[in-house]
Amino acid sequence: MPKLQLDIVTAERLVSSEEVDVLVAPGVDGELAVLSHHAPLLTALKPGEIRVLNDGEESDIAVSGGFMEVMPDKVTILADTAERADEIDEARAEAALKQAQERIEAAPSALDLERAVASMRRSQARLKVARRRRGVPRQGGPPV
Repeated sequence: MPKLQLDIVTAERLVSSEEVDVLVAPGVDGELAVLSHHAPLLTALKPGEIRVLNDGEESDIAVSGGFMEVMPDKVTILADTAERADEIDEARAEAALKQAQERIEAAPSALDLERAVASMRRSQARLKVARRRRGVPRQGGPPV
């Protein structure tokens, strides 16, 4: 199967630059699976996990949103933030999730609620990726 060049970048760093077989990303309208020779596309990403399959090995990267450009032989993801599973401090992510949930319960305004929900979604994505690294099974959604 032909490979696809994947580059994931944030404002701070190059997170990943590798050739992959399959990429699944959290588009704003649902998950997108991309293989080599995919039709060109530009889409926004929501907080979630990017799943990468390469030579039978799967890896996960948590993103907090951004944009993805797909070309027939290359995918470029410009992420707000992105972390590989081994970079995530699970205890810190759990604390951030708990804090976001508390902010949701006490949100005095719609804007505060919206910010707290966004924070909660980012924390959930980070925890999901960190737990997958530990071998906790994925819940919902098809496997890559």
